[in-house]
Parts: sequence; structure tokens; C-alpha cells
Amino acid sequence: MEAINDFLSAVIPYTEWPMFLLLIGGGLFLVIYSGFKPYRYFGHALAITAGKYDDKNARGDVSSFQALSAAVAATVGLGNISGVAIAIHDGGPGVVFWIWMTALIGMTIKYYSCSLAIMYRGHDSEGKLQGGPMFYITQGMGSWAKPLAVFFAIFGLFGFLGVFTANQFTETFMTVIRPAETLFDASEFSWKLGIGVALALITSFVIFGGLAKIAKVASAIVPFMVLLYLLAVIVVMATNSTLIWPSLKMIFVEAWNFKTAVTGGFWGLVIIGIRRAMFSNEAGLGSAPMYHGQSRNEEPVKEGLVAMLGPFIDTILVCSFTAVVIILSGAYLEDGSGIIMTLNAFQKTLFGVGDELLMLIVTAFALSTLFTYSYYGVKCLSFLTNSRIGNLYNVYFVVMIVFAAIASLELVKNLIDLSYALMVIPNMIAVLWLAPRVNASAKEYFKKMRDVRP
Repeated sequence: MEAINDFLSAVIPYTEWPMFLLLIGGGLFLVIYSGFKPYRYFGHALAITAGKYDDKNARGDVSSFQALSAAVAATVGLGNISGVAIAIHDGGPGVVFWIWMTALIGMTIKYYSCSLAIMYRGHDSEGKLQGGPMFYITQGMGSWAKPLAVFFAIFGLFGFLGVFTANQFTETFMTVIRPAETLFDASEFSWKLGIGVALALITSFVIFGGLAKIAKVASAIVPFMVLLYLLAVIVVMATNSTLIWPSLKMIFVEAWNFKTAVTGGFWGLVIIGIRRAMFSNEAGLGSAPMYHGQSRNEEPVKEGLVAMLGPFIDTILVCSFTAVVIILSGAYLEDGSGIIMTLNAFQKTLFGVGDELLMLIVTAFALSTLFTYSYYGVKCLSFLTNSRIGNLYNVYFVVMIVFAAIASLELVKNLIDLSYALMVIPNMIAVLWLAPRVNASAKEYFKKMRDVRP
């Protein structure tokens, strides 16, 4: 495992500039090129999500709300709880500011990419409707661009593994329950292996049921887990209200303190923010278009507006709340990274039982993420082969859950960071290339919606 981790660590720095230029440079271009429509029509996006403009006769397997729930379920998870802690550990409180900036840009990126997911839909080898980067690359850009789609799908086989979630769930369980001390005389490795096997079995019951079952479970779990987490954070903030403003002030001040990053100064601080924001909301990654491409919707821009709510929910809201709790509790000053830091923050601020409550929340986050994430990998393998072989990805997925439970945090983090950075390249090239077609579609859509005002 150490050799694999060393290899990943050596390769990752070479992906930083392409990721920065495409995500931030390309994203800023799209913000201006869109005429700021994703932000101006935020209220309209909420109305669409509520079902006000649903077309029951449209093609697709799930509603826009279910697609958003499934996409948010895949992104609102351990990345928002332990990913933020990792970012603060590596870059200090100021890194949260760069997470915010990346997320705001990410809203526009998702607007474009998920509009394209409806605009260019295809069918798999079984004739089922599909959407996502592989389809808008090959259909929108043309057959000459198929190598980009293949490149995306290959690295999606690794990027869409639930290894980070499985690893951090295991760490949570081991920290809160402390099974080796209180239960049977078993080694830490044995307990981690057992947790991994149990998590893999539970995940299998849902993911082998297909998209409809995944979407149904996700739309039930996501609202509950987000509400429970927000209630816990509200209690923390209410009982520590005098520390909220100083915590927020520290984020803004430290955002320009480039000596706080572990390495790289300004560049290191910004890159940490970009990586953790992308891990949180996946804007630019190309994952969400796979779900939104199967929405019962024939209007590309309408789906794009729904999708852009994702980064706002999981990063601007959830990640911010996590960051404030970590900072006001002082947990960021202690040793430990990832879920350990967040557990310490909640334990300190929620009357000594915050870690147990977070354990419950983390369980919901972890399961919903694992249920939804496997779907992305199935679509990647199906594109590279066929639908029958594609379903075998689920077997590989559950096996890797067990592997992640016993692996180090550094290894799983590096695997995902490298895969994500490489997946961004083909996806963002396609989104930028096809952006004029989304603008043309938006012009027609808003012309039909004259009663809608920004």
C-alpha cells in the first residue's frame, strides 16, 4: 500500500495546473458568459425543484427532485464532514474562503454540464436512456472526441469508488464505539475488516436494485440527514453564539495568510480549497450529469437550474456549518485530521454526546453516498463495454469498500484526488466547447418563461 501511495503522491502535483485553469479559469469564463443566469434565477430553480414545472410526459426515469436528491446524496457526505476538516488541517481556517469561491463558480459549471446532460442523451446497449459526459462529449462534440469520453470513463472507474466514505466511516466507528476496548478481544485490523464487510453487505442490498431503487432511498434519506445535521449545528451555534462572528472573521482574514498552508503558500492554499470544494460538490467532475441526464425532463436549461442548487446546498451551507463548528470549538488546533477533528469539535460543543450524535449522522451520510456513488461507476464501465458487463462494477465497488476500511486516509485521499483531477480535464473541455449551445437553449427557454423574473 505504501508503494501505491508514494506513486499517487508523486503524480498528483502534475495535475494541479490543468485542474486550476479548467475549473477556475473556465468556470469564471462561464459565469460571465452565462450572464449570471444561474444566480439571477435562483428562485426559479427552487420552484422547478418543488415540481411546479414538471412535465409528466417527458422521457426519463426519475423526477428532477429525485435526480437532485441522488446527486446531492453522492456529494453531501463525508466530504462535507471530514473533507472540510482535512482542508482546515492542511491549509488553516482561511482555506474555507477558497472552498466558497470554488463552490460559487461550481454552481455555474453544474448549470452548463447538467443542461448538456439533457441536451445530449443517448441509450445504452439495452436501449435505456442515459446521460452524462460520455454522451455530450461523443454526441455534442462528435465522434472525433470519443477518446476524451473514454479517458473520462477509465478514470471514473477509480474516482467513483466509495473508498473515502468507507474509510472515514470506519474511523468514526472505531473512535466513537472503541470496540477493541469494550467488546471482544480482537485486533484493530480485525474490527476494521469486519466493519468494511458489514458496510459492503448493506450497500449491496441497495445498489444491485438499480437507479430507481437508489433514487427512492436517496430522496428519503437526504432530507432527513441534512436536517438532522443542520439541527445539530444550530444547537452548537446557539450555545456558542458569541464565537460565530470571530470564527467567520478568521476565515476571511486567514484566507490571505499564505503561510498557513502546509506547502506552497498562496498556490498551496488555493489548490487545497479547490480540491476539497470539488470533493464536496463535484462541480466540473461530470458525475451529477449522469443522474440529471435521466430526469423526466425535456428542457435542458430547466434541469441545469435544478442542478446548480447542489453546490449551494452541500458546500455553501453544509461545509460552512462544519467549518464554523470546527473553528469555534478550537478542534482545528489539536492533532488529528479528517473525521477525528470533526468528532472532537462536536464532542466539545454538544454537551459531551456530540460524537455519538455525529456517529448517527455519519452513518446516514455514508450509506446514502455509497448507494448513489456506485451508479456512476456502472455507467462508466457500461460505456467502455456494455450494460451487462457494466453492472459488474458493483461487485468491484463493494470489494473496494472492504479495502478502504483497512487502508490509510492518505492513500484513499490521494487516489480520489488524482482521479478527480484527471476526470475534470475531458469534462471541462467538453462543457466549455458546448457552452454556446446551452446559451442558445437558455435564450429560447427564458423567452417561453416571460412571466419569470430574476
